Amino acid sequence: MTKTIKIYTLSTCSHCKAAKKFLNELNIPYDFIDVDLLDIEDKSAILDEVRKYNPRLTFPTIICGEHVIIGFQEREIKEALGL
Repeated sequence: MTKTIKIYTLSTCSHCKAAKKFLNELNIPYDFIDVDLLDIEDKSAILDEVRKYNPRLTFPTIICGEHVIIGFQEREIKEALGL
């Protein structure tokens, strides 16, 4: 499995923390960005990036290969990973 996983999160979001914990428990590597901890210029650019995948700008927004998963959806994450 060589899918790159990227998660856009908020540091205070319980659903974001649950998604990270879930991937950690499955030993799935991922990159994440805590959007709320970025400086103003970086935050603006990242929000524009997130908006391309998720116009409602809700978190977590999970990019797994060609799949975009909005929120912490265990079943959808497993399907995207082929588990």
